[in-house]
Amino acid sequence: MNAHFAGVVAPIDRADVDTDVILPKQFLRSVQNVGFGDFLFDGWRYLEPGKLEAPNKCRTANPDFVLNMPRYRKAEILLCRRNFGSGSSREHAVWALRDFGIRALIAPSFGDVFYMNCLKNGLLSIVLPELTVARLFSDSTAVPGYQLEIDLNRQMVRVPEGTQFNFEIDAFRKRCMIEGIDEVSYALNFSHLILDFETRRRLEAPWLFSALKR
Repeated sequence: MNAHFAGVVAPIDRADVDTDVILPKQFLRSVQNVGFGDFLFDGWRYLEPGKLEAPNKCRTANPDFVLNMPRYRKAEILLCRRNFGSGSSREHAVWALRDFGIRALIAPSFGDVFYMNCLKNGLLSIVLPELTVARLFSDSTAVPGYQLEIDLNRQMVRVPEGTQFNFEIDAFRKRCMIEGIDEVSYALNFSHLILDFETRRRLEAPWLFSALKR
């Protein structure tokens, strides 16, 4: 991901939003990690139920839902209340957010598994104090086109008037996000060491590998 960017903020002003709301269960039949953006918050975004095979242009958008409002349609940052992403561990919910164009989430807390799924899939999830998040909610609803600047290298969120808020992130996850890699890609950087170990181990303990020859 781009480690330093600014984006329009959309406020999801509800606590305890679970993964079935983010991406309802009827869209989990596909195991591809793309194509879910059209169904993000499906039950909130549309007035009729959706189907994985049905184009969204045939449905009526809910004009009262925040992401359907003109001022938020280009949002890249979601501002959320506590415990966002609770419930089941479905990775599809993260894929839907990312596919829709969301690059970062900000909340006082996240569901634990959801939080890790975000980081593993390149979606930055930022935890800030509840009072700070409340201030951002107030500002983002009062100012059309409200943007935040996010600098992952410096672990910082900056508001338009210049105030900065720092956030924590695991060093390994931070590195993976900046470099655009996952755990497998990271491990493959050490493939020569893995091969050397396997070769040495075959010489030291050949009986461990005898079953592989059968």
